[in-house]
Amino acid sequence: MAGILDGVDQRTKLAGRNRLELLLFRLAGRQRFGINVFKVQEVIQCPPLTQLPGSHPVVRGIANMRGKTITVMDLSQAIGGPPLANIEGRFVIITEYNRRVQGFLVGSVDRIVNMNWGDILPPPKGAAKGSYMTAVTRVDEELVEIIDVEKVLSEIVTVSEDVSEGVIEEEAIDETQHVLIADDSSVARNQVKRVLDKLGVMTTVCNDGKQALDQLKAWTNEGRRVSDFLSLVISDVEMPVMDGYTLTTEIRKDPALANLQVILHTSLSGVFNQSMIEKVGANSFLAKFEPDELARVVQTRLKQHKLELKALSS
Repeated sequence: MAGILDGVDQRTKLAGRNRLELLLFRLAGRQRFGINVFKVQEVIQCPPLTQLPGSHPVVRGIANMRGKTITVMDLSQAIGGPPLANIEGRFVIITEYNRRVQGFLVGSVDRIVNMNWGDILPPPKGAAKGSYMTAVTRVDEELVEIIDVEKVLSEIVTVSEDVSEGVIEEEAIDETQHVLIADDSSVARNQVKRVLDKLGVMTTVCNDGKQALDQLKAWTNEGRRVSDFLSLVISDVEMPVMDGYTLTTEIRKDPALANLQVILHTSLSGVFNQSMIEKVGANSFLAKFEPDELARVVQTRLKQHKLELKALSS
């Protein structure tokens, strides 16, 4: 796998063009799966693992890499498949999600493919409710499943989803304010919505950037001035059909929507996103998922929006 992740600078240029690159791999069978290259730090042959007594059954052990301890999880087992056997001949995909670095044990690694987000589709409507698919696509006439890694991690790693006492400011709560959420992960959508519910704001939830843009345009077509009631758009970056960068670009191109506040809320690299938010015109970038930080950022925006509306009416 040496060199599989070379050329990251070149791949960065894909962002903002509704494109991505997928690392394809297999688990215990012939089914192909995919993961966004920007979430992958490294692909290695499975190193010796030290088992941890009492750990989650999906955790196969820990590995020491360059002085850092990495937890290695069996991705096949994590999504309901059989545990991977003969792990010495398997591979570990080192990833960074939601500010944490972890390794996923996989059966084999195929290659990287360049895709358009428009070719990444939501799971079929008949997919089981508890499915770990966040999207699907086709490569070489074969179905590729893109795994909802945030859902996987939420079931293995304990993370607080509650807003700490004292963070919510009573004066910031306003049931007349409205926030639009766009995220393809059901886990991520629910995490954000729970925080906003505690702030008392109304929410509209969309599964991808195209749905979000269609909703914004529907409000406009109804003759409504969207900026009068919509305080904020919180969008993931990685979404099927239309990614968050393209959604932001489309919002800025539409005179009726151009002044909306947009936060990109994603698990991708902070350095990478900081440069991209400037390119596409988002207002800020927020790394997933810290409920207190999200609550503070949203409250600041709600208070700012109140002042803007007051100034317009005076």
